[in-house]
Amino acid sequence: MRPYRVVVFAVALFASAAFASFGRADALLTGGIGLSNCGKLAPDLKPGAGLDHLPNGLLFYWVQGYLSAANISLLNEYNDYIDIGRVEEPAITKLVAEFCAENPDKKPISAIDKFIRDAEKVEAKGSDAFDPWEH
Repeated sequence: MRPYRVVVFAVALFASAAFASFGRADALLTGGIGLSNCGKLAPDLKPGAGLDHLPNGLLFYWVQGYLSAANISLLNEYNDYIDIGRVEEPAITKLVAEFCAENPDKKPISAIDKFIRDAEKVEAKGSDAFDPWEH
């Protein structure tokens, strides 16, 4: 009877270790719809359908957050930023839909990174830079 308990204990220990490591995910630097696969996302985007179409809304609101984070870096590094008030959903949805249709193996974040590089920037003074962690 004793060897049976040892075997059951060993199997239980192995199973718990396997399930514990299975549930863990690698740390992420960024997340959200902008990191999805273009091939899967492109059919769901509907340029012209506006924010009432859920995938368009999810994409646009993700882009706003991503641009906000990029603006902190731009402001602190280059003393300029993108006026997020001028970035509109129809343009972003169209940009990503076209990029994804042409690049099904890539991720929307690549299109947004290019958008950031190419976007017209607003000049700022060095004194406008800030540390987002200081309140």
